[in-house]
Amino acid sequence: MEQNIKRIDASFSVSGQLALSDLQALAAQGFRSVVCNRPDHEGGPEQPEHSAMRQAAEALGLSFAYVPVQTSGATTEQAQQLRQLLSELPQPVLAYCRTGNRSSKLYELATQGSREVRQFDVVVVGGGSAGLSVTASLLKRDASLRIAVIEPNTEHFYQPAWTLVGGGAYDVRDTVRSTGEVMPKGAQWIKASLCAFAPQRKVVLLCDGTEVGYQQLIVCPGLQLAWEKIEGLEETLGKHGVTSNYRHDLAPYTWELVRSMRGGKALFTQPGMPIKCAGAPQKAMYLSCDHWRKQGVLDAISVEFNLAGAALFGVPTFVAPLMKYVEAYKAQLAFQSNLVKVDGPNKTAWFDVTGADGQVTRIEKRFDMLHVVPPQQAPDVIRRSELADKAGWFETDPATLQHPRYPEIFAAGDVCGTSNAKTAAAARKQVVVVAENLIALRKGVALPKRYDGYGSCPLTVEKGKVILAEFGYGGKLLPTFPMDPTVPRKSAWLLKATLLPWFYWQGMLKGREWFTDCKPD
Repeated sequence: MEQNIKRIDASFSVSGQLALSDLQALAAQGFRSVVCNRPDHEGGPEQPEHSAMRQAAEALGLSFAYVPVQTSGATTEQAQQLRQLLSELPQPVLAYCRTGNRSSKLYELATQGSREVRQFDVVVVGGGSAGLSVTASLLKRDASLRIAVIEPNTEHFYQPAWTLVGGGAYDVRDTVRSTGEVMPKGAQWIKASLCAFAPQRKVVLLCDGTEVGYQQLIVCPGLQLAWEKIEGLEETLGKHGVTSNYRHDLAPYTWELVRSMRGGKALFTQPGMPIKCAGAPQKAMYLSCDHWRKQGVLDAISVEFNLAGAALFGVPTFVAPLMKYVEAYKAQLAFQSNLVKVDGPNKTAWFDVTGADGQVTRIEKRFDMLHVVPPQQAPDVIRRSELADKAGWFETDPATLQHPRYPEIFAAGDVCGTSNAKTAAAARKQVVVVAENLIALRKGVALPKRYDGYGSCPLTVEKGKVILAEFGYGGKLLPTFPMDPTVPRKSAWLLKATLLPWFYWQGMLKGREWFTDCKPD
């Protein structure tokens, strides 16, 4: 039922037909009132009468109202009735009809003229790597564009360096700047959280009740780290030997654990795909092992990499060179082993392991150090919107990055429901595709750019050497430089640790588009 709910704003949501059994879940989700907009006896026996729904709702402590709307549409009187109810009913409110459409239109009619709407040419949702870069690229093409960037956070992070921080090769302070400092000149920063999309009206709704209108919309809120999906994890992160390079404040703790460890069991984990930077979980292991080897303590440490998947890396070309390092570090690989529970004080982790017969067994493992990569998903505001695909990611054409049902809406970055690797390098090329295509759309001409799925994963296999994996859709190799990409190189380390951070702050976020052409099929 949760996927059936569409949030209109912070106080009002709609859904299709509800069953009596759905009401308890609504109460658990925090709804306080239910409005039925479907006339009784409109459907078959699966449609409970509103009186039965009222009785069941009130038994659960939910307020209930009945405003039946015919398929011909809502009347002015019904809009006035709902407007009055909204001033009386406890919030948040969920209204339902057969599909949710009548409830949406009634709410729009009831609140018409009562909400502030700020209008822009382009609205960008998200002030991360993709959001700021595409804003800079658009303003570089047309400085007259009125662009708003919706971003609640006051700090902006260069996340690719957190792996280096966890390996003792980078200062965490150099990975953060204020959002105001990196906001492209000419863009208006709306420091607020997004609550919902209303694509039929070309507006987005902020959590403070404000509406922001657009001619074109670019959706780039990144992805959501679902720490809560691993039982016991959140309360033990940052202590008891449990850490993660996927959080700015925890990456230094990773390095603290690595440099102090002289023996024992070190577990590294990787959840099911897709995740941000698919190589990062094993990069944490390689840099740790390299340090332990140089300190002469690697033989006293049992290293194990638990992967929820069945392969070390998604592009087969790079598996063999990576296996050489796995073997050199004497690390054990545990495939189809997914972390599900952690007890930090007792230094115990539990994994659900899928056998060859498909049977799942829960296995308990002790640890002295545990590096966790959390499950990842599209943000809630995307998953519950009509812009999402069946998996909850933003639905987009994999070549043009345009929404298939709303051509004025594009997306870039980790939120895209495309099969490319979710990396900053992918965003670097996507933003150029989006910027060019959006400008073309505004001019009424054919979209000129196509994204080839490019992503880059600089695999830090040891401190000072990197395997530079660059590939596109279908695992096609897309190397930038004419060298064997499977060979670990010092030059690739220089690129990863020195040049790319500089280019990120001074180039990508400023609309400089070096090496961004996508290669045709």
